[in-house]
This record gives sequence, structure tokens and C-alpha cells, in this order.
Amino acid sequence: MRIFDALLRAALLSVGLLVAPAMAFDGSKSDDSMASAPAMTPMEAFRSGAKSLRSGDTEKGLHALEYAAENGHALAQWKLGRMYAEGDGVAQNDLKAFEYFRRIADNHAEDNPDTPQARFVANAFVALGHYYLVGIGKSQLKRDPDRAHEMFAYAASYFRDPDAQYYLARQYLDGAGAPRDPRTAARWFGLSAQKGQCSAQAMLGAMLFSGEAVPRQAARGLMWLTLAKDNAQTTDQSWIAKLYDSAFQQATEDERALAAVLLKRWLETRRE
Repeated sequence: MRIFDALLRAALLSVGLLVAPAMAFDGSKSDDSMASAPAMTPMEAFRSGAKSLRSGDTEKGLHALEYAAENGHALAQWKLGRMYAEGDGVAQNDLKAFEYFRRIADNHAEDNPDTPQARFVANAFVALGHYYLVGIGKSQLKRDPDRAHEMFAYAASYFRDPDAQYYLARQYLDGAGAPRDPRTAARWFGLSAQKGQCSAQAMLGAMLFSGEAVPRQAARGLMWLTLAKDNAQTTDQSWIAKLYDSAFQQATEDERALAAVLLKRWLETRRE
């Protein structure tokens, strides 16, 4: 499946993978005195790199991960993409992050969505979607909401990824990169919310509570907002608490009571 227009460029880059330097089993680059030492497999390099990062040896871990990534190890590519995206142990570099995520998408778009690795592939598509949504400053990668929509939609449908479903719903709700369609947004919010994505739970809850583009179900909306508030763990999700507080204050006693019943049923179903 062809995912990106720059397929030729990716193919040229792959030629260089055949001449990656050998590495000793400790994850360091080999020299002539170690020429006879067996080279690591990509999996061994990934494990060595992950171990080095956990022990605080970032340089050694980075070398091992780069070797694994250059030889096609998807998890190593994903880890490096996240490191460069977040500036975690390396200088923050969105273009490098983008290239690692794009390599994953190019090579693993049709992986079985039910395998453990699939969530990392889906996450790479979501990361690409964000880059296309805003662009990368001082680069040729410009803002392209339509391409962002392609990334989110693919991960949301093929991989059934809850984060992709949430961001796809936001595009339909906001009319950015997709026609404004709140009912379709509510459907995608619902699919994501069922998987525990707290932002989707909050948005779905707010829509149901207010009756925005969907039949008003105040108690069910308050239930989803309660779940979202309980699941939100970071300070940048304070907006969820505000949505919950507003709905709770507006709700009647009957609506609050029914929301508590619905919440209990939902939690019991999840435990079964």
C-alpha cells in the first residue's frame, strides 16, 4: 500500500541500510580490532539499546537503537521517533521524528491490527497526523489538514486506535481537514470513549449532555464526563474537569442519580 508521495526518496534511503556499521554485542560501534565479532541482529540491538536507556547510558542506547532502526526494527524506529519528538535524551528534532514515523507507516501499514506491535504502528500514524495538522517550522513540511485526515482515518479504521478515533472526531467536529459533521464526530468519539480514551469520553459526554447534534441524554452525558474526569491524570486536561463541573452543576438530582446508576453498570460490564 502506498502511503506517502515520497516513495522514491524512502527507497533511496533504504539502500543505505545495507551498509550499516556492524556493532558489538555491548551495543557500541565496532572498530577494526572487533571486525571478527558477530554483528547484532536488529532485535538484539533493540534490546541492548532499551537496556542502556533504562540504565541511563543514553549515548550507548542511542547507537544501538539507531542500528536496529536502520535495519528495519519498527519498535526501535518508534522509540527514536518519540525521543526526537519530545527531546528525550536527544536534541528535539521534529523532522527526524517525522522520518522515523513515516518509515514505520510506509513499511507496516498493512500489519495485522491485532498484534501487539500494531499499537506502535497506529501511534506512528497518529504522530504523522499531528505533524501534517500543524506542519513543521522552517521545513518543507507545511500544514496539510487533508493529509492529517488521511493519517487519522487510516489508524482509526484499520487499527481501531482510540487516539486516532478521537482526533478524527475532532476534525469532523471542527471542520478542519474534513467536512464539519458533528454526528459523525459523535460516532467516532463514542468508539474511542468505549476504549477508555478520556478526552473522547469528555467530548461525547458534553455533546450528550447539551444535546449538540445528538439527542439529549443528560444522565448518560454526565456518566461519560464522570468517567473522563476520573481517567484524566495530567494537568493539561483541566478542561475536562471544567466540562464535568459545568454539567454537574446544571444537572437535576434525578439526572445525577441516573448517571450514577449508568456509571455503576458500565464499570461492572468492564470488569466482566
